[in-house]
Amino acid sequence: MGLVAGSSVSFKVMAIPVAPPPDTANSIIINIVHANSIAFFKTDSGSYYSFNGDVVLQQGTDTLYADSAYQNNATKNFEAFGNVRIAQAGGTQGKCNYLKYTAAEKTALMQHNVSLTDGKNNLTCQTLNYQLSTKIGSYSGGGTLHNDSTDVVSKEGVYNVNTKDAHFMGNVYINDPQYKAWSEDLGYNTGTRTTYFYAPSTVSSDSGRAILKASKGSYNPQDGLAGFSGHSSIWDNGSYIEADTLYYNKKTGYGYAQGKVIAMDTSQNAVLYCGTATYNRRQRTMRATQKPVLLKIAEGDSLYIRADTFYAYPQMLPKLAKKDSVPAIPKPKIKQKNKTPKPESTIIVKDTLPDADTTAPMLYCGYRNVKLFADSMQGVADSLQFSEADSTIRLFNNPIAWARSSQITGDTIILYTAGKQLKKITVPSNAFIASEAAPSKAQLYNQVQGSKMEATLKNDALEQLYVYPDAEAIYYTKDDNGAYLGVSQAKCEQMTIIFKEQAIEKIKLEHDVNQTLTPLTKIKLSQARLSRFIWQPNRRPLSKYELFK
Repeated sequence: MGLVAGSSVSFKVMAIPVAPPPDTANSIIINIVHANSIAFFKTDSGSYYSFNGDVVLQQGTDTLYADSAYQNNATKNFEAFGNVRIAQAGGTQGKCNYLKYTAAEKTALMQHNVSLTDGKNNLTCQTLNYQLSTKIGSYSGGGTLHNDSTDVVSKEGVYNVNTKDAHFMGNVYINDPQYKAWSEDLGYNTGTRTTYFYAPSTVSSDSGRAILKASKGSYNPQDGLAGFSGHSSIWDNGSYIEADTLYYNKKTGYGYAQGKVIAMDTSQNAVLYCGTATYNRRQRTMRATQKPVLLKIAEGDSLYIRADTFYAYPQMLPKLAKKDSVPAIPKPKIKQKNKTPKPESTIIVKDTLPDADTTAPMLYCGYRNVKLFADSMQGVADSLQFSEADSTIRLFNNPIAWARSSQITGDTIILYTAGKQLKKITVPSNAFIASEAAPSKAQLYNQVQGSKMEATLKNDALEQLYVYPDAEAIYYTKDDNGAYLGVSQAKCEQMTIIFKEQAIEKIKLEHDVNQTLTPLTKIKLSQARLSRFIWQPNRRPLSKYELFK
């Protein structure tokens, strides 16, 4: 068979009868759309067609363009050289300098200056194995996927043109206008721009203010959605959180963390440890459960607080009204008809909620089985409030507080701190304070009670105690040599006690004073108790580690 060079041809190459197996070869049809010249020759390995000059070959809807090509007449496989281009239905095109094509499997080995594009996404590499039926290409010698303004570079990769999914392995780097990512194994979808993490990975924002570290999960910068399984962490402009499972919606600010959660706010010097936490970064709200412990960092004496559940939110401080200002008339509340709420998963959170003031102090609320520990004080209660606005701690429902050797109880206990030290304690109602007057075995207790109590401290030890009204006291007096003189019992409307080295130095009784001194031999010490007497040293936290048990 011979053709004149430069002529245009378009015909089917019929199979030449050869040795078995002939079935697959006979079923393969390759259309030769054009070639400037065609030659037929035989070698020891078989018979071949040679195509030269503006070669155009077609199998189904796939078309090949090249400067020249050789085709095995039996298998229909061919090799193409120079300006090789594959055109597929839908606009997919592949380019290279050399191609080796397997007709039965419709696979192409593309080499040297390889590119594969669908018109929007472009993959470049030096060697690509491409499956034309599935439009899946894979490379192992390094490559780059370009999508709009995003580049993904890796040592190995697999790209599916149809689904827009890509899988990259080995020294993976994503360069996106919004973020940068590094990994050894990750996936990427060019349509949604979602990144999937399959190995330890690091993501940083373009400004460098946010850094994500994850092993498994996904991140979508367009929707602001991130979800990770496997221990992960996010650092974002002074806020840090890590957990075994993390979910975050940047648009709404909603986040969820579970398993070995550590959340830190550097601006407030606060760290939260827990099993589960839900939060909203925009609203600065948080709910923590499963053995949560709040650490408030202070130089020299940090405060640890434990509860069954923690809530935190910005504290709205009252604003002073301007002089001669007219009070605003409150708008009437319109009752809404009862409607069946949507399932939580389908509730749409609008992106119009105002962000919380990032400078506002936080209010932390702990509920059930509250414990707190600091070197200067300890406490237990049913519930607690800790305000960053004035550094006060409020203990509610059967609270007990300890300061050095003193134990304090009441309906509510308010602890005022400054820096690393406890400065003041107030008990608004049913106040009681006790301390051991002798070694524990003696069971001798100095006691004071009244309706209200205010105590000031210096170096974490009681300095002065003011009790009013209905003040009562039982305390053990000593002589100059430290020997006990007896038990002093006093009642009055107001009582001021001055302490020195944690011992009573002076007592001032005022209004309706009634005081007696009884020798120790003439009183039953076990009955020397005020009506509100309580002594529970076994409930006192002895170290911060107890709060993590």
